[in-house]
Amino acid sequence: MKQLRIYTIIGIVFVLITGSLAHFLYDWTNQNFLIGLFTPVNESIWEHMKLLFFPMLLYAVFMNWKLKDSNPCISSALCTGILSGTVLIPVLFYGYTAILGQDSLIADIAIFILSTIVSFVIVYRLALSCKAKPYELLLYCLTVLFAVCFFLFTYHPPDFPLFIPPEINNA
Repeated sequence: MKQLRIYTIIGIVFVLITGSLAHFLYDWTNQNFLIGLFTPVNESIWEHMKLLFFPMLLYAVFMNWKLKDSNPCISSALCTGILSGTVLIPVLFYGYTAILGQDSLIADIAIFILSTIVSFVIVYRLALSCKAKPYELLLYCLTVLFAVCFFLFTYHPPDFPLFIPPEINNA
């Protein structure tokens, strides 16, 4: 349990740092096509969901490798955490913007931080309780589906508000 707690805290820090850096990576690499598959290519909510999804997925591979023997439910817990945190980002964004009528950079940063923490709290609790274990195959499939959708919709987004940057949505 102590080892799980330590890896969980490290994971939160890892995702917050790498997700924050990922926000700028596409421009830093002169809009590299491959980098754009994993990092935001615009300011849409969909693209910002990548800030949590891919860093946490990367860390999940490491965390699963380190803890799978001592925590047999870690895989399903990690998938649930990744999916929950990723979905929480648009839920919180659209929730607060519906109330305030506008978006706020400070609120957006707080959402990323909160979503990351919630993701890892879910991982920690489910790794201990094994409640997600019966749904492991479904959780794997949903995680892969999300990744495929990120790849597909990065350069071919649907005409839907989630995929359009907020400043364009409001125009």
